[in-house]
Amino acid sequence: MKTQAEDNASKETCKVVCFNEELVNDIKDAMVAEEELQDLAEFYKLLGNPTRLRIIFALGKGELCVCDVAHVLGLSIPATSQQLKLLRQRGLLGHRNDGRMSYYSLAKPRLFEVIQGDVAFVER
Repeated sequence: MKTQAEDNASKETCKVVCFNEELVNDIKDAMVAEEELQDLAEFYKLLGNPTRLRIIFALGKGELCVCDVAHVLGLSIPATSQQLKLLRQRGLLGHRNDGRMSYYSLAKPRLFEVIQGDVAFVER
């Protein structure tokens, strides 16, 4: 007798093993390189943190000093600096010093637009 899981699995799979060779080959030829997919996965992992996403949204409004970002996030300056550093190391943020002040901005402003679109995508 089949278990419920086995019954569900059999409903979700092909009953006959065959494939459209031309279609499969076209898809394989168009597939993104494994290294690029790994980089993309790491990028999503970096942005998989709500604090870092909030930083992107804050900087989407323009350049901010570390203190301003910390106040927006409600975090300490050291905790904020740590998150900014991670984003900067991946090339997502620009950085400049002005005297004793440290400012951050989006290195790729399009990132803010993309993430805004993602929020619209996941809204319920």
